[in-house]
Amino acid sequence: MFERIFIFLLGFGLMIIGCTYIILYLNLFSMGYNFLDFVNFIIRRGECYFLLIGLILILSVIYTKGAKKI
Repeated sequence: MFERIFIFLLGFGLMIIGCTYIILYLNLFSMGYNFLDFVNFIIRRGECYFLLIGLILILSVIYTKGAKKI
């Protein structure tokens, strides 16, 4: 039970970090980047993958069954 809560909170934290970086990189639009350049830049940045990793962790905790105790 506690490990599921820990994994959920870890995933939530990673999603917050990833979303923060993506929001910070929205400033590239003011420097003349178009949407395709922005997406290309985001794909190449490692810290933006935290969003996907966190989402996978959260979904795995939500949609998997816990261990049954006797």
